[in-house]
This record gives sequence, C-alpha cells and structure tokens, in this order.
Amino acid sequence: MRKVARVRLTNGKEVNAYIPGEGHNLQEHSIVLIRGGRVKDLPGVRYHIIRGALDTSGVAGRNQRRSKYGTKRPKPGQAAAAPAKGKPKKK
Repeated sequence: MRKVARVRLTNGKEVNAYIPGEGHNLQEHSIVLIRGGRVKDLPGVRYHIIRGALDTSGVAGRNQRRSKYGTKRPKPGQAAAAPAKGKPKKK
C-alpha cells in the first residue's frame, strides 16, 4: 500500500503528496516540506514529501542512498550493529 498525505500549501491549495521510504512519523498537523515529482502508479499524486526535513523523520536503519531518505550518517562502529534488512545469509 502506497503512503500518501493530503497537504495544504501556503497558497491555500490542497494537494496529495507521496511519503517515500518504509514507515513514517507524520500525524494530522505535521509541517512538511514537499518537492515536485509525480508517482507514476498513483493518479493525482504529483509531489513528494522530503524526509528528514521539518516534522518528517528520516528512514531508520537506512545505510545506502541515505540522502534521498533523510538518514544521518552512522557513527563508526555502529554500522554493523544496525539491524540488517532482507534475508539472513547462510553459512
């Protein structure tokens, strides 16, 4: 299921905006920053919410493509402690 939010812009218009990444912390009166860019398989969704800006948190546990999902760089030594996504490797 794709996550979308109904956003009221500063000019008074209401638009649908896509929330990228896995999970989010948005609630009814959260303030978000949006950018252009449609979602091809969702009609009427022409904007993306920027993760890691204003009230939107970054995606937790993200190690690659972090800038697109608003995730801070992990401290050295903590990268291995983060839970790995996907299937466990067989030994």
